[in-house]
Amino acid sequence: MISSSLRLVPVTGANFEAVCAVRVHPSQEHLVSPVQKSLAEAYVHGDTAWPRALVDGDEVVGFVMAFLDIVWDPAKDPEHRRSGLWRLNIAADHQGKGYGTVAVGAVLEELRRRGTERAYVTWDTGEGTPEPFYAGLGFRRTGELSGDQPVGVLDLV
Repeated sequence: MISSSLRLVPVTGANFEAVCAVRVHPSQEHLVSPVQKSLAEAYVHGDTAWPRALVDGDEVVGFVMAFLDIVWDPAKDPEHRRSGLWRLNIAADHQGKGYGTVAVGAVLEELRRRGTERAYVTWDTGEGTPEPFYAGLGFRRTGELSGDQPVGVLDLV
C-alpha cells in the first residue's frame, strides 16, 4: 500500500547517495539508463531537465525525470517544443506497488501546472517493454520514432 507521505522531491546533497542507489530489476536494465546517467544529463541539460527523487516516508524508492519545453526536432521545426517523461526508475524491491503510476502522475501534474497541453514519452521495445504500462496510463503511439524508440503522447487538457 502506498503511504500518504509519498512525494517527489529535488535531488540534493542530502539524498544524492540514496537516489544513486536506486536500481531497477536486472531484467529491466536494458530498458532504462541508470540514475547516475540521468543525473549527468540533468546537469548538462539544466534548463530543460526536471529530476526528482520519489520518496516514501524517509526512503527513496525511485527516480523520475521530465524534459521541459525542448525543441523536439530542430532540423524539421526549430519552433516546435515538447515536454514529457524522460526517465523512470523504480527500485526493484519497490516495483509492483504503484510507485511508477504515482511518479508519472506527479510529473503530469507538474506539466499541467506549467501549462503544458500534451505530455510525451518514449520507450524501448525490447523484452519487458514498458509500453503496456504507459498505454495503461493513457499514452498512445504517435507513429513517430525518437531514434529507434516509439513516441507516445497523452493529452493533458
